Order: sequence, then C-alpha cells, then structure tokens
Amino acid sequence: MYDILIIGAGPAGMTAAIYGQRGGKKTVLFDQLSYGGQVINTPDVANYPGMPNMTGLEFANQVYKQFTELGAEMKYEKITQVKDADKPIKTVVTESGNEYQCKSIIIATGAQPRPLGVEGEEKFRGAGISYCATCDGAFFRDKVVAVAGGGNTALEDAETLSDLAKKVYLIHRRDEFRADATNVARVKSKDNVELVLNAVVTGLKGDKFIEGVEVEDKVTKEKRTLDVNGVFVAIGQVPKNEVFKDFVKLNKAGYVEAGEDCQTGTPGIFVAGDCRTKKVRQIATAVSDGAVAALAAVEHVNKTCYEVNK
Repeated sequence: MYDILIIGAGPAGMTAAIYGQRGGKKTVLFDQLSYGGQVINTPDVANYPGMPNMTGLEFANQVYKQFTELGAEMKYEKITQVKDADKPIKTVVTESGNEYQCKSIIIATGAQPRPLGVEGEEKFRGAGISYCATCDGAFFRDKVVAVAGGGNTALEDAETLSDLAKKVYLIHRRDEFRADATNVARVKSKDNVELVLNAVVTGLKGDKFIEGVEVEDKVTKEKRTLDVNGVFVAIGQVPKNEVFKDFVKLNKAGYVEAGEDCQTGTPGIFVAGDCRTKKVRQIATAVSDGAVAALAAVEHVNKTCYEVNK
C-alpha cells in the first residue's frame, strides 16, 4: 500500500516524489519509459533559477537522484486503469496486469508532440519525420531540413539544426512568432535559416524517405515544394489523459481541469504539470505544480487516516 502514487516522471512528477517522501509518505513514481519526461531532450536548461548551462538530461538525473535517495520508488510500467478512484483506497492497474493500491494519486503525465496531421506522416516517422531535433539532428548533418512551428521549441530546434544542417527552412503559419524575442533574434541571425511565414505544411514528398515538403501560402493560396531531407515537427503538445476521463474533468483539448491548487475535484486525485489546464508550461511551473500537488496529497492522506482512526 502506497500513500502517494504518481503517474508520470517528468519534472512535475519527480518533484512530487521529493515532497511526498519528505512529507513522510510512502511514495511511488510510475513512468512507461524513463524518468525526466521531455526535459531530457533539452540541450540547455537556460531559464531555470540557479541552474544555468545545465542540459535537460543533467537536470533530470539530479532530480532522480534526489527523490530516490529520499526513499521514493520508481517503477517503469504503463498505467492502463484506475479502479475505485473516488474511494479512500484506490487501485492502479498496469499494462502487465500488476495492481497497486494507494491512498492518493497525482496525475503528472505531461503531453506529447502534436502531429502535423498530413498524409504520409506515419509512413515517414523515422524516415525523415522527427519530433525531437536534439535526438535526431545529427542524422541530418550537412543536409537540408525543415522545422514546422512558431513557438520556443520550434525556434530552439531551428537553432540547433542550423549548426548541423546545410540549410534550415522554418515554416510558421503566422507572420510573427510566439517564441521569446531572444530566441527569434538568434534564429534570424543564422545565415542558413530561411523563414517561410504565413505558410502551412500540406504534404510530404518521397518514396522510402522524405524528399520534399509541400507548403501553402495562407494569403495567396499558392503551393510550392521545398526540397528537404527531413522535417522536424514542433507545433505544440497533446495531453495523455484519456485513461483518467471517467473520474476527472477534461477540457476540449484533453487537459485535466484544475487550478493552481492542483485539485481535480475527486478526493485524493491531484494533477501537476503540463497535463493540466494552465497558461504557462515551463520546467519552473511544472516543478511548482509537483510541490503543490504533493503537499495537497500529504494533507489528504493525513486527514483520511485521522478520520478513519478517530
């Protein structure tokens, strides 16, 4: 029996494990693949206070070491079902059929990259389509690539790829970027980055591997094909909350509806990080959520145990 069971081992989940364990509660953290979440693909964590010039992987390793040394457990299993979510004792079921009982749950599943949604995308996954420039950029050294997106991730990807690729097309559906001004300025200073604005990707060309990307000008409606060897997709995130939809409220985009208190409305169920409704999704806000959710879970467990024993 666990006091706090955390689903998702990104910055929010790992921080929750630290606070849960420090709160004297038996805490376990679940993730299907690895700890760290998307942060492990970040080449430079430049905006987290007190940790300049640290890679995302270094950051994740430090936090992992911290919560495991405190005694929190880490399990690499996929959660497929939650039974008795509204009861004092909840049961979590994994893909392998294992069941774990707990007194509280923190949902910290984060989000995954949003697909382009064009024909051929699945076919070219791993054959020219990538969702992680830091993971796959080296495969496109001295080649021509395109980045689709206009946020900080897209600009960071374009900057990373500009040091590897011969040329980088940055395709964005608006004429202005949503990214930070400093990121935009750095990318614009790159001689081998060409901005393709007011444009959307409408098709992918190639046989076994990508040989081109079709873009449409949103103003003129004209289409043209850019000869590229790869396309890096950075057009936002999609939350992974379907398994929880029967006991927490999701908004139209699939995010768990919760405020800064990380309360879901279901007793003993909390949410933290990028998977909840919020305006700013950064490492700092995820870490904040993790602390808030864990402290709320500790309070819930203490209150529940008191009421049972009195």
